[in-house]
Amino acid sequence: MKLATFRAGSERRVGILSADGTILEPLALSVDAAVEGVAAVIGRDLAMLPRLSPVPISEVVLEAPFPRPRRNIFCVGKNYREHAREFTASGFDSSAAAGEVPKAPIVFSKVPETVIGPGVAVRIDPSVSAAVDYEAELSVVIGRGGRGIKAADAMAHVWGYTIVNDVTARDLQGRYSQWLIGKSQDGFCPMGPFAVTADAIDVADTNVRCWVNGELRQAANTVDLIFSIPIIIETIAAGVTLMPGDIIATGTPAGVGVGFKPPKYLRHGDVVAIEIDGIGRLENRFVEAAS
Repeated sequence: MKLATFRAGSERRVGILSADGTILEPLALSVDAAVEGVAAVIGRDLAMLPRLSPVPISEVVLEAPFPRPRRNIFCVGKNYREHAREFTASGFDSSAAAGEVPKAPIVFSKVPETVIGPGVAVRIDPSVSAAVDYEAELSVVIGRGGRGIKAADAMAHVWGYTIVNDVTARDLQGRYSQWLIGKSQDGFCPMGPFAVTADAIDVADTNVRCWVNGELRQAANTVDLIFSIPIIIETIAAGVTLMPGDIIATGTPAGVGVGFKPPKYLRHGDVVAIEIDGIGRLENRFVEAAS
């Protein structure tokens, strides 16, 4: 099942997308619940929720499925082998001393305020960074929380999936030992356009692609992940209690801007489009604007 958070007029709604992708069936949620977006339906039986009158998707404004996550987005770095190699070679990798291909998941986070929706412009502030990059990522949505979750049980804790562009200021990432500042600039987490339930896609065999101005830059399959989704969940939940609605970005494939010689950083007017099989297409324009 594919869901969207959207605005029809001034109201935020959560709806189920029709099989042909043209109609949204809004769920009868309270105004206060709908503010949370798709997070409002996690743990609820979607089949039992009453529906409102269908609306054409062409008449609504799609937002990020989780417009303001309840806490930081968990992210995994260097989780595709070829990307791990290209990033280590870039000179911006503060984790390079641990080896070209990590022996354990590298986990960092992005603050909730980074999230923006499909079609929203991402600001490039040249006074802060001259090296803004894109990262196409499949992201996991936790449905059942817990601590001490084992890999063998991890998928039972997954509600579903969405798309994230883990936008990164490479110069800030290289300057600081921690990645949070370079990853958490305002608007640096485009998300969406949809969230899908766990049964909708086979995440062990899902294609991830990214284009910049129509040029295919990233093309990989989740079979290439160094650390699988169950291992990632087990790693984080070993001592951190995961909660329903938590989002985990699973890493990006090779082909990011910093991997080119010379690097291909994003410039004013560039359009980044990300597609993940079974979820949809996330597209955002990058626009130069001062603080």
